[in-house]
Amino acid sequence: MKILVVNAGSSSLKYQLIDMEDEKCLCSGGVDCIGQQTSTIEHKVSGKEEHTEKHHFENHTEALKIVFGLLTDANFGVVKSIDEISAVGHRVLHSGEDFDRSILITPENLAILKKNIPLGPLHMPANIACVESCQSLLPNVPMVAVFDTAFHMTMPKHAYMYAIPYEDYEEFKVRRYGFHGTSHKYVTGEAIKMMGTSNCKIINCHLGNGSSISAVKDGKCQDTSMGLTPLEGLMMGTRSGDIDPACLEFLMDKKGMDIHQMLNYLNKKSGFLGISGVSSDARAVTKAAEEGNERAQLVLEMTTYRIRKYIGAYAAALQGVDCIVFTGGIGENSFDTRRRVLEKLEWLGVKIDWDKNNNCPRRKNVEISTPDSKVKVFVIPTNEELVIARETKDLI
Repeated sequence: MKILVVNAGSSSLKYQLIDMEDEKCLCSGGVDCIGQQTSTIEHKVSGKEEHTEKHHFENHTEALKIVFGLLTDANFGVVKSIDEISAVGHRVLHSGEDFDRSILITPENLAILKKNIPLGPLHMPANIACVESCQSLLPNVPMVAVFDTAFHMTMPKHAYMYAIPYEDYEEFKVRRYGFHGTSHKYVTGEAIKMMGTSNCKIINCHLGNGSSISAVKDGKCQDTSMGLTPLEGLMMGTRSGDIDPACLEFLMDKKGMDIHQMLNYLNKKSGFLGISGVSSDARAVTKAAEEGNERAQLVLEMTTYRIRKYIGAYAAALQGVDCIVFTGGIGENSFDTRRRVLEKLEWLGVKIDWDKNNNCPRRKNVEISTPDSKVKVFVIPTNEELVIARETKDLI
């Protein structure tokens, strides 16, 4: 069984074709700048050099036609016919309160996805457009929606509710939903394997350009740092994270901005970029900090301080913690970020083998805590596409 995994952004498209017999990725790729004059598609077959093409894709349907052509191309393809694709698994941002797990996309379910566009106005239209494009190009192939929010739907009400008038929650469904759910689900499963039991308390730190932390007990999410949108929680590449809402009115008045400009300010101009003035990329900020840039140094201090705050809060929420997991581009690859976070968690019973931390092999699950550490610490590379493929296989 071969499953195509599709992850659509507003102007981008990422994909993987996975053979579920051995869960091997046959090929992967991505399309950028859809709708602009020059779009680029990068296609990588496992074990071969990457192939790049430039096109003008007006929409996701046009991009997918080229993707399907590459999948069956004589030089760059991995299947003889598109008919070899058994199903398509779509990453969909928001489930609202309508779904707490992945779903087979039927006309009725697609209508519900469209109803939830206001909960994710930047991502949901692209997600839905990609579903409809795949349906038109592969009319007899089942489609599955795997939600970024579903893993967090086990949160208790006292954790996901905001302290606003209850009627507004009932009418508009304003509450904490959380995101990065496929990543949190994957690393939770891997951590449970490494712990040897599902009866454990886990704090997952998904750290990247977008970052979130989740508190997990017995494999089920109890709390998570992102909220109604991915803006809440940790400081990120361009997102502010937690902020006093009154700051919005104050800054809007001072800078003459409307609410849409303010949300762009908080989502696109803040975080690492806003504080450092250097970049939204953690690698560039770290390099600048090492070269003495004080604002870049402040970014590292603010980031790791806030991660520690959430770990401490979630240790209290879980009434203890058995293991802490680092994943995501920063969590997996930045030994310096892990060091800054972990060296001040000794009070929690964390003891680290710093040689293991500093020399983590890439793309492998590694324990970096010492044998006598009361809290295990793991570095686990995430695999969101595999989660989507597994969920799709289970449903069909």
